[in-house]
Amino acid sequence: MYFGQQYNLQCMQKKYYSLYIHIPWCLKKCPYCDFYSLRISDSNSNSNKNIKKRYINNLLFDLENDLFFLKEKLIYITSIFFGGGTPSLINGKLIYYLLNEINKKVYIKKSAEITIEANPSSINKKNILEYKKSGINRISIGIQSFNDISLKLLGRIHSAKDAINAINTVVDNGFTNFNIDLMYGIPGQTLKEAKNDLYQTLFFHPKHISWYQLTIEPNTIFYKYKPTNLPKYNTLWKIYKEGKKILKKYGYIHYEISSFVKKNIFKCKHNLNYWNFGDYIGIGCSAHGKFTMNDGSIIRTTKNNNIIKYMNGNYLFSYKKVKDCDKILEFFLNRFRLFKKISKKDFTLITGIKINSISLHITKSVKLGYMKHNKNYLIVTKKGYLFLNNLLEIFI
Repeated sequence: MYFGQQYNLQCMQKKYYSLYIHIPWCLKKCPYCDFYSLRISDSNSNSNKNIKKRYINNLLFDLENDLFFLKEKLIYITSIFFGGGTPSLINGKLIYYLLNEINKKVYIKKSAEITIEANPSSINKKNILEYKKSGINRISIGIQSFNDISLKLLGRIHSAKDAINAINTVVDNGFTNFNIDLMYGIPGQTLKEAKNDLYQTLFFHPKHISWYQLTIEPNTIFYKYKPTNLPKYNTLWKIYKEGKKILKKYGYIHYEISSFVKKNIFKCKHNLNYWNFGDYIGIGCSAHGKFTMNDGSIIRTTKNNNIIKYMNGNYLFSYKKVKDCDKILEFFLNRFRLFKKISKKDFTLITGIKINSISLHITKSVKLGYMKHNKNYLIVTKKGYLFLNNLLEIFI
């Protein structure tokens, strides 16, 4: 698909956004997942196909509402991310239609990174080829583990063999830019098993690896029925240290707390926009958005998480202007995830708050050894990354 349509640029203000698109359906709800999702029993029935088509059209109306709110701006989309749920339950033809219609409403840059999350159980050659035709140029595969016992404990519906077949399908059909999602700290997992998952992942030479610890979040099955055999802290620490060594040995750059990349050009542009406290449009059930207005105020939107109301056109659930104190915390909550120095100038430019107003916070962080700073930059220390929650509490 061709992106980069032309507009009359006179008297129009350019504004750069990422676009998040939430697809709410899953074949099964994972016990650790706290994202909004709905179970769909038969993805290919005629009734479900019609529901998906209706949902896609509602996504377009949802987008139009946000664009109306952001009037008098030329919207440049630098990245698009299909998240869920399981976005790969939507066939490639519908994705093609959706992206084509979006391209009529906003300026999708030719260089835009367009990612779809895909579960191994819903990856097949036909869909992969259709996704490629639609303009998707990056796939994030939710593997989590190559160990069948671990997958069962995580409530995943695919097997290790399914995972391997899915990755091969993606690679064999022309996708070179793909991410593998991998989890550690799985119930009963040993150091050896965690390392084996990493080695299996490295066999496929993914450009990007998201390797993160299982966390027990509120409103999940695991929160209500907590697993009794979670790895102890010492085991988790060994897994983390050994895992980082392995990834470094194989040439991966650790650029964000849970993200590793083969080359800098393959860093996830969409997530980088979040972590750099950039603006984004969020459409779909329960999706979130962040807009910086002309007066410097920051607006956060949340879309309706009631699928019936959403399908009836009630898209917006809440609209909130972010207070200055919350801007400070939100900025650092995102920026501290990245392993790079923080420009003091960028802090003021993005939040509209003078850096001098947080001088006491900086002084305390430096005194505790969590941070260093000079005239132009804030730099999180090794100790600061180890005690990131403590560092963040200083900025509350």
